[in-house]
Amino acid sequence: MQQMRSHTDSTVQPQITGLQTRHKQCLVPRQEQLAVLQQFHDTPGSGHPGVRKTKDLITRYFWWPTLAQDVKRFVNSCSVCARAKHSTKRPVGLLQPLPVPEQPWSHITIDFIVELPPSHKYTTIMVTVDRLTKMAHFTPVRGLPTAAHTASLFLQNVYRLHGVPESIVSDRGVQFTSRFWKHFCRALGISVDLSTAYHPHTNGQTERVNQSLETYLRCYTTYLQDDWDTLLGTAEYAYNARLHDSTRCSPFFMLYGYHPPPLPDLPSVTPVPGVASRLRALRQCRRTARDSLIAAQTVYKAYADRRRSASVSYSVGQRVWLSTRHLRLSCPSKKLGPKYIGPFTIVSMIGPVAARLQLPSRYRFHPVVHVSLLKPVGANVFPGRSLPPPPPVSTDGSDAFEVAQILDSCLRRGMLQYLVDWVGYDPEELRWEPAMYVRAPALVRAFHVAHPGRPGPLRVRRPRLPGGVMSGLRAPRRSVRPFPSYRACARRGRLGPMGTPGGSSGPGLPSMVAPVSQGDE
Repeated sequence: MQQMRSHTDSTVQPQITGLQTRHKQCLVPRQEQLAVLQQFHDTPGSGHPGVRKTKDLITRYFWWPTLAQDVKRFVNSCSVCARAKHSTKRPVGLLQPLPVPEQPWSHITIDFIVELPPSHKYTTIMVTVDRLTKMAHFTPVRGLPTAAHTASLFLQNVYRLHGVPESIVSDRGVQFTSRFWKHFCRALGISVDLSTAYHPHTNGQTERVNQSLETYLRCYTTYLQDDWDTLLGTAEYAYNARLHDSTRCSPFFMLYGYHPPPLPDLPSVTPVPGVASRLRALRQCRRTARDSLIAAQTVYKAYADRRRSASVSYSVGQRVWLSTRHLRLSCPSKKLGPKYIGPFTIVSMIGPVAARLQLPSRYRFHPVVHVSLLKPVGANVFPGRSLPPPPPVSTDGSDAFEVAQILDSCLRRGMLQYLVDWVGYDPEELRWEPAMYVRAPALVRAFHVAHPGRPGPLRVRRPRLPGGVMSGLRAPRRSVRPFPSYRACARRGRLGPMGTPGGSSGPGLPSMVAPVSQGDE
């Protein structure tokens, strides 16, 4: 026991009294097994090791028949490990290819290459790709366009040349999630297909074209990189004239039925075929190219699935951790920030590889995420185990602990206060908090709807005498100060379960989630 105590620095030491067995190991009784597991896994001297290393530390001094199973279940249900550790497993979710279109330019993808060096005041490239022929258009843009500007670019570069498509696949940029873009596409009868949040593989075709375009510009731009906008025309010609690996022909030939001349000033070496034979060749080319696309998708899917694992069978109501890989963290260094946040509840499954999460209103990212960014919450099978509470989240730049429920309200010295139940905390942590620090408007409204007789945030006006003269009566006891706005609350202080405005004495760790503005409930 002295060796074990010198190894750890926990303030709680299990008192083991048992029989010595093989290799000087002590047989641990059932009532002390949880204390041993916590001491050799949770303490700073142990450092939250994995299953194998935790078992190795324990077996140096102790043993019991179900040690291996208990260590595995204990480590897998540790919330600190779930938040802090990388996932070493293969990405979850097999490839789900988009269906191959029947007609050219009926289904397209749009993306932007941003943050390029200024070239005649252009800093962005709009990339539009046809999903059948793989033909692309490259359009220079001055800055990241708005939704209205994106619609104008679409009319000038797609609609003018190819008509109205049936669907547009894009990422979740502000241009494509805006109301203007949705109503614009609805007016034209276009289906808006947005990619899953933080899963660029949905629009992988355009991402690959972006790489090819960037490679072309690297080869031909000057040292100052201030002429790339003048190269987009030849870059588009070169890309559309090249053989595509999936279709087995060039995008130009698949759309028009003939190859462009190698140089603008050289005549074609082949005679122009007849109209009927050209149409037959064009139809045959498109049939062959579509069959090649389907075959290529099968090959790509088999190749991609080698590096993936089958989707975990998530179900509605299951609790999961969400990866912070694509989230902006407010901590000084992302290297020491949490790798997962949560846990969150799955509201519904969107297909086999996407899930909709129940997120607090302060999170502004889309609730539908790919299953590769999730991992299930391990079940806690140790009733007496003390799990650390979740850390606070950051709202408007200040720390805030998540409110689970408003239990009661009262008036103290004319100030409205709420009895708050915090997410992840025991009932003994209930605290009366000033209303200005309780940033949960939906829960506050729900409480007052359920309990209309309790003190609330509305000011009770003093009665007026005829003629507009204020009565001399004192205002009722329910008269409170005006309820401040939640943004003003965020500027004044922080929300902490211990009742301190700065949250310094509240439980939990400093917030790691990027500051976001309070959304509408």
